[in-house]
Amino acid sequence: MISRIRFILGRVHCTSIIAAFVAVLPLAAQQQAEPAPSGMQNTPAASQNQAKTQTTDNNNSADPIIQPQTSPKNDRLFYALPNYLTVENASQAPPLTPGQKYKLVAEGSFDPVEYPFVGIVALIGQGRNDQPSFGQGFKGYSKRYAVDFTDNTVGNFMANATVPWLLKQDPRYFQLGKGSFIRRAAYAASRIVITRDDSGRNDFNYSEFAGNGLAALISNLYHPREDRTVSNNISVWWTEIAWDAAGFELKEFWPNIKRHLHKSKPAQP
Repeated sequence: MISRIRFILGRVHCTSIIAAFVAVLPLAAQQQAEPAPSGMQNTPAASQNQAKTQTTDNNNSADPIIQPQTSPKNDRLFYALPNYLTVENASQAPPLTPGQKYKLVAEGSFDPVEYPFVGIVALIGQGRNDQPSFGQGFKGYSKRYAVDFTDNTVGNFMANATVPWLLKQDPRYFQLGKGSFIRRAAYAASRIVITRDDSGRNDFNYSEFAGNGLAALISNLYHPREDRTVSNNISVWWTEIAWDAAGFELKEFWPNIKRHLHKSKPAQP
C-alpha cells in the first residue's frame, strides 16, 4: 500500500508532503452525502427507481459471480500508484490464500510504475548525496537504485505477505466508505493497530509492526555501514509505520478525491 509514498520521507522535506496531503483530504469531505436535486426528491418515479435499484442490488448480492467489489482490484491512487490491497464496499470478503497474498504483493512491487518511480527516488538521493559511500556518477546511482528498489520490495513482502501468512492476518485495507469525515479519518487511522484476521475478526495489527521491523533489520544486510545503526533502524521502522498510516487515509478517501477530480473536469464540447 503505499510503501511507494513512504520512500520519499527520508529524501524530501516531510513537512511539505504532509501539508499537501492534509490539504487534499478536505476535498473528500465535500463529496459525502450530497443531496439529490429538489425536483427528484420524494417523487413516485424516484421511489420506483430506488426500489428497482435495491432489488437489483439484492439480486446481485445473492449471485457470487456479480461481486466485483469484494475482490481485490487495482484502483490506482492518483491514476498511477498500484493499489491492489484495497477493498471497497465489502463488509464480508472471502479471505486470501497465502498464494493470493504473495501474488498481490508481487503485482504491486513489480508493477511497471515502480521502476521509474524508484528511479526518481534514487535520483533525489543522488542529489542529496545520501549514502555518501556510494559515491556519485552512474555507479553511485546504480547502487542507490538497487538499495531503494530492494527496500520497497522487502518491505512489501514482509508487512503484506510473509507476516500476514504466518499470523493468518489479512493485509488488505477495507474501506469504511460512509459516515462523517471525522469518523472515516479516525477509522483509517485505527487500521494501523487494528486489522482483520483470515476469519474476518478484528485483531491487533502485528503484521504492520513486525513486518516493518523485520524489513528494517533485513536492510542491514545490504545497506552501507553508516546506515547499520540501532537509531537508524528504529527511525526507518517508525517512518514506514507513519507513512502506512497516511496511506490508509489516502486509500479511504481516494474514491471521493477521484469523484472530485472528475467533477472538476470541464465538460467536453
